[in-house]
Parts: sequence; C-alpha cells; structure tokens
Amino acid sequence: MDYDLLERASELNRAGAAFVLATVVRAEKPTSAKPGANAIITGNGRLTGWVGGSCTERTVLSQAREALRDGQPRLVRLSPPEKLGVAPQDGVIEVALTCASGGTLDIYIEPHLPRPHLVVIGHLPVALSLARLGRGVGYEVSVMGPDLPAADDGRWTMDDGGKATGSQAPSSMVDGLSSGAARVHVFNSLDFSQVKVTPQTYVVVASHGNYDEEGLTGALLSDAPYVALVASRRRAESVVQFLSESGIPPERLARLKYPAGLDIGAVTPDEIALSILAEILQVRRRLEQEQESEDGANHFPLPPVESAEQAAGLEAIDPVCGMTVEIATARYKSEHAGQSFCFCAAGCKRSFDKDPHKYLVTGD
Repeated sequence: MDYDLLERASELNRAGAAFVLATVVRAEKPTSAKPGANAIITGNGRLTGWVGGSCTERTVLSQAREALRDGQPRLVRLSPPEKLGVAPQDGVIEVALTCASGGTLDIYIEPHLPRPHLVVIGHLPVALSLARLGRGVGYEVSVMGPDLPAADDGRWTMDDGGKATGSQAPSSMVDGLSSGAARVHVFNSLDFSQVKVTPQTYVVVASHGNYDEEGLTGALLSDAPYVALVASRRRAESVVQFLSESGIPPERLARLKYPAGLDIGAVTPDEIALSILAEILQVRRRLEQEQESEDGANHFPLPPVESAEQAAGLEAIDPVCGMTVEIATARYKSEHAGQSFCFCAAGCKRSFDKDPHKYLVTGD
C-alpha cells in the first residue's frame, strides 16, 4: 500500500472518521489498474489513490457508499458484459464494464467505521467490568474519576498487552483492565472537556454514590446520545432531584437512563455490565435505523434534485456501454428527441451524439 495512503488511513482512524479502502486484488488484461492498486474513499465521496479509470471509479464510489451504509465489505468484479454470469461466485458482485479496455478487475471494498466510544465514570467492580467487556464488542473506552492516580499528563493508556504507559498507573486498574480494551484512557478527573464526545459516545456513571452527581453533570451537558446511572431507582431519583436543583435543564435530565441496563436479572458486576452493554447496543441500532430512514443513506449526500428526471430515479443506464450511471452526479449528458441520456464517460457521449439511433431501443 502506498505510504501516503497508509498515513491518510491512520489520520482518518485517529480522527474517528469513516472511510473505505478499495484494493484491486485481481486483474485480467487489458486494464490500467493492477493488483495492489488501492484508494481511500471518505464519507463525503472523495477518492484518493488509484483503482482504475472513470468507469471503474464510479462503480467503486457507488459500492463504497453502500459499504459505509451497511458496514459490510464486498468483492466487486467489473468485466465485459459477455463475461457476466459465466462463472458466478458467491459473495462476488458483478458489474458490467464495457468502456474501452475490455479487461476485468476484482476490487475488494473494505469499510472502516469509527469505533463506538464508551465512557465509564467510576473505579469499582462494575466500572472495571464495563471497561473490560467493552473491548469484546469493539469499543474505545475512557475511564474517568477523581480517585484514579494517573501519569503526569493526566492520563495513561493501556496497550494490547494490558500494560500501562503512564508511570503512575494504579496497579488495581492495570490488573482490572489487563484483558480490557486495546486503548483504555484513564482520566484522573471528571472534566468532560478532556473527552471527545461524538454521536457514538455512550456514558455510564458507575461510581456507586461516590461522585454520581459530579459525573452526571458533565455527561448530561454533553451531546452523548446515551447517559446512564448505575443505582437503585430510589437513589437515582434523589440524584435527579439534586441535579434539577443545581440548574441542569429538564430536557437534559430527561435523557438520563436509570437504572442503567436492560432488566435481565443481573446480579454480579459482569452481569450488570453485560446488561448495560446490551442496552447501549439497542440504542445504537435504533439510532442507526432512524438516521437511515431520515436521509436514505448516512454518507455521500447527493446534490439537490434539479429536475423531474432526477426526481423520477437516481440512476440511469448508459445507452452506449450499458453501465449504470448516477443521474445526479453524471458529468456527461445529452438531449435527444426530448429525452435526457447520461453517460459514464466522454467517449460514450461522443458515440451517442454521432448516431443516437444506433443506441436507441425502439418498439419495431
């Protein structure tokens, strides 16, 4: 992989941004792209790198959009129409590619989605169980609390082997998180300005009365979609009353979930942590479905509809080569007999403009 692309992928990963890595894994001559060619496609549809010419690029962008939406990798085969369906394979998406070259490309589309972020406030067994189990479902984990000794910079980080990089990391936390998340950030404070809160940040206060109110104040004033308190209902109602009298807006207080977790009869710290993670997953999936129903796709927003033709459908078939073309973003268009046509490349448009009737299907 190109060094610059590796660096770009690393930057996107650190920023928590979604992207797709597209890699050519097989090629049949003649093709301009060769095995190992790759590109990164970001959430706004920008492609950096090289996986082939204009026809290939449009298909890769379309498949990347779908991969970011459903989170699933896919293998796409672009080949001449006469080769489609000759030897179908499970898991291979075949797309007609009739522009110029006539070769075949197999491209692996791999989505990289930002990991959800679990913020745990507390240092007792339920908090440790949450941090430890968080790794099992792929969460980035931050543990916060005023009773957590930390390194000089105010935090320490666990590596994959469970070793702390901070010179003063508490041995109890090291032992408790030895099989925990690959990156567990521990903050010796309740200052939420130190934590990056995104639409995928989920906060659980599990301090068991030690600093519930302080922890919830920062959490509820953030934009985290899930804030929960590990406490009995009676204790939680007392906390809510205190927060209300402290000036926390009612609409913010209404977001607090208590007791935290699904009611599965949990008793032990691990069981309680499991019930909370199950509830967080339930919230995540609901939010994803709501977002998808709102805009039809979470990524690659299309330009505004400009005509009745665009309103009628999002895709058209290039009458020359048979490629599928996204109407709203098509660069090459022609008008003939009161009808609009979209093309995947300039060559197809030129051929059509020279002799439209050659490519029109009639009822004769």
